[in-house]
Amino acid sequence: MSPLKPRSALATHDVTNQPPPFEDVNLFATDAALLEAVTREGGQTHAVHLNNFGTRAGSSEVIALSFEANRNPPELKTFDRFGRRIDEVNFHPSYHKLMELGLEGGVASLAWTAPMGGHVAHTAILYMLAQIEQGVCCPMTMTYAALPALRHQPNLAREWEPRITAGRYDASSQPANAKRGVTIGMAMTEKQGGSDVRANTTRAETYGDAFTLTGHKWFCSAPMCDAFLTLAYTDKGLTCFLVPRWTPSGERNAMHIMRLKDKLGDRANASSEIEFHGAYAQAVGEEGRGVKTIIEMVHHTRLDCTIAPAAYMRQALAQALWHTSHRTAFQKKLIDQPLMARVLADLALESEAATTLAFRIARSFDDGKSAAPFSRLATPIGKYWLNKCVVNFVYEAMECHGGAGYVEESILPRLFRQSPLNSIWEGSGNVICLDVLRALTREPETEGALFAELDRARGAYTALDKAIDAAKQSLASVTEPGARRLVETLALTLQASLLAQHAPAAVADGFIATRLGDEPWRTYGAFNAQIDVDAIIKRAMPSR
Repeated sequence: MSPLKPRSALATHDVTNQPPPFEDVNLFATDAALLEAVTREGGQTHAVHLNNFGTRAGSSEVIALSFEANRNPPELKTFDRFGRRIDEVNFHPSYHKLMELGLEGGVASLAWTAPMGGHVAHTAILYMLAQIEQGVCCPMTMTYAALPALRHQPNLAREWEPRITAGRYDASSQPANAKRGVTIGMAMTEKQGGSDVRANTTRAETYGDAFTLTGHKWFCSAPMCDAFLTLAYTDKGLTCFLVPRWTPSGERNAMHIMRLKDKLGDRANASSEIEFHGAYAQAVGEEGRGVKTIIEMVHHTRLDCTIAPAAYMRQALAQALWHTSHRTAFQKKLIDQPLMARVLADLALESEAATTLAFRIARSFDDGKSAAPFSRLATPIGKYWLNKCVVNFVYEAMECHGGAGYVEESILPRLFRQSPLNSIWEGSGNVICLDVLRALTREPETEGALFAELDRARGAYTALDKAIDAAKQSLASVTEPGARRLVETLALTLQASLLAQHAPAAVADGFIATRLGDEPWRTYGAFNAQIDVDAIIKRAMPSR
C-alpha cells in the first residue's frame, strides 16, 4: 500500500517548489566517499551488513524515531511512590528503539568481534547512525571504548567483555548478570577540577576485596548504564574503578543521581551530576595509575569524537544538496546558481576530507601495535580539527535552506546544537592541542609515523610538498602558545595528503587549491582558485 499523501491544493494557494523529504535513502550506498573509504581501509568484508544498516538508518521510520526521542527528553525519577530511592532515568520508547538499532547493529561490539576491519566497520556504523540521531551514540561509544580499560583487570574483563560484545540491547533495570547485553558509562570530572582530574576529591576505602567510594562527579555521561568507569583516590593515588548499578548482593548501588543536565544539544541522551555515598566499586588496573588505565578508554572515545563531526558534515551536506537540487529561485534551481554551487562544492570538499581522515584513523586502530604511533598522534589531531570545522559547516548548510533550515521540523537545528559537543567532550580544544604536544615531545616515534604518511603523497602537488616541508619546519620551534596553529597545520596537511593519494582528481585538486593555496579564505565559497565545481557536486550528491 502506497503512503497517503497530504493535500497540496489549499484554499489560498497550491503548495509547489518544495523538495520531497530526504528519507528512505540508503546512507551507505548513496555516499561515494564512504563506500570508497570502507573498502580502502579494510572494511570491505562488512559491506553487506553496512548496506543493510544504511537502508535502515536512512528510513523514514528511523528518522521519525529520532525526532520523537528529541521531543521527549529523559526524565529522572529519584524515588518510587513509597519513598524508596531508585535513581532511574525514564526514556521515550523511541530512544530504546534507536539504542537497539545501534547496539544490535554492532556499534559497541563489532570492533572487538570481527576477525578483520572491525574498527572500520564500527566507524561506518557510527558514521551513519550519528547522521540521524546523535544522542544515543554517547552510551554506545562509551560501551565500545570501555573494553580496553577493563582489560587492565583480567577478572573484570572476563566478567564484562561477553556482555559488551553480545551486541544486544536490554533496557531493563536489573543486575548485569541477568541481562542480554549491557552499556557502560563514564564519570570522571568534578566541580573543582574539570579536565584536571588530579584535582578530584572522591575517596576510595577498602571493602573486603573491593572498595567503597565517597564523593561527587559533575558530569556522569549516560547515568542509565549498567556500570561506570570512574576515578577516585586510594592511599596509593588516583585509581580507576568500575562502579556497577547493582551490588553483588542484588541491591541498588549507592550512586545517587542528583539531577540531569539541561544541555544545549544531545537532548535524547541523559547526562547527570551524581554522588557516591559508600558506593561499591572494583579497582581497574594498578592502584595509583588511574589516569594511565583510563586513557585507554579516552583514546577510543576520541576516535568516535572524530567520526561524529564527519558524520554531521555529511548529513548537513546531503540535506543542503537535496534541498538546493529540488528548489527553484529566480527561474533556476538553487544548485545551478553559480554562487550557491561554489558554496556547495566547498562544503563537499570539507566533508570528503573529514570522512577520509576519520576512516584512515579508524584503520590505524585495526592495524595494531605497528600503527600505534600514528594512531596516538592522528587521533587528537583529527578530533581537534574536525570539531573546529563542523560548527560553521552546519551553519552554512543551514543557510542553504533559507528560513526552512532554521525551523525545528528540519534536522539541521539539531545538528547545529550538537555540533560543538564532541570538541568539548573528552578534552576541549586546548587540552587536545596540549596532548598533541605531549605526544610529539614524549613519544618521538609519533612524529615519524605521521610524516611517513604525509610523505606518501610527495610529488603529486607542489603546494602539498611545500606544506609538508613547512609542517616539518614548524615542529622545530613549536611552543605552547602556538599549539593550535601547529595542530591545524598538521591536520590540513594530513587531509590534503590523504586526498592526493585516494580521492578523484577534482576533489584532491580542489581541496589543495583552496586550503593550501596562496590566498586563504574565511567563509565557504569565498575562494579564488579554479576548481571543478560540477564534478565535486556530482560526486557528493546523494541519490535514492
